[in-house]
Amino acid sequence: MTHASVPPAAHDTAVYTHGHHESVLRSHSWRTAANSAAYLLPELRPGLDVLDVGCGPGTITADLAARVAPGRVTGVDAAEDVLTKARAVAAGRGLENVRFAVADVHALDFPDDSFDVVHAHQVLQHVGDPVRALREMRRVCRPGGIVAARDSDYGAFAWFPEAPALDGWLDLYHRVARANGGEPDAGRRLFSWARRAGFTEITTTAGTWCFATPGERAWWSGLWADRTTASDYAGLAVSGGHATAGELAAIAEAWREWGGREDAWFMVPHGEILCRVS
Repeated sequence: MTHASVPPAAHDTAVYTHGHHESVLRSHSWRTAANSAAYLLPELRPGLDVLDVGCGPGTITADLAARVAPGRVTGVDAAEDVLTKARAVAAGRGLENVRFAVADVHALDFPDDSFDVVHAHQVLQHVGDPVRALREMRRVCRPGGIVAARDSDYGAFAWFPEAPALDGWLDLYHRVARANGGEPDAGRRLFSWARRAGFTEITTTAGTWCFATPGERAWWSGLWADRTTASDYAGLAVSGGHATAGELAAIAEAWREWGGREDAWFMVPHGEILCRVS
């Protein structure tokens, strides 16, 4: 594949805060088109060609491929290791219309006007230049097509019961993510970034995840407890001087205590944009 435009000289991708520890993939593999891309589904139909940027373990990608077949879906991610899992997901579902490749969203290795839909879920919060990323997504999308993005907004997370240690967790996460070059409060910024990227026809919506059943609470609190002490995020927090191993252990314990509360409730809000390419 070749560029129709001159590629940038350097990568602008920020350090990926989470990495691909099991506790991270536990969360990412839970995601489906239904629970993470519902705002996009009415735009899909058989025969469309789709690019899924930052596809991770490929569960959303596989759902998109099933919906647009015989159209083709290409899933790309900056990390080759996670694409092995994505390929296994697609193969396990017998999908023959999906492929995967390593790519940098700031410099996509596809010609102009290659896809009908370009989708990114929880990606723009992790990149060094989200406006440039959206311009690249726009470049490879055909006229009349859709560029879609959905990102959570950490600053708007809400939970009950209140727990000072979780307030500390949120403050720590903001500091670590921003030190890595990302923007954890991306959800509220998507509309602004899309305007700066040159889109003029933008539909904005918001969606949530909510974790409140015993199983949901245990799953959500457990993966964050493990992520806080064992993932790349934990290493970056310590090496960057943002927290000590002891402080991370205390936060992990607070997550487990919160998850054991029968009245515990957690909401993750997301910003969503559908941008029509003119």
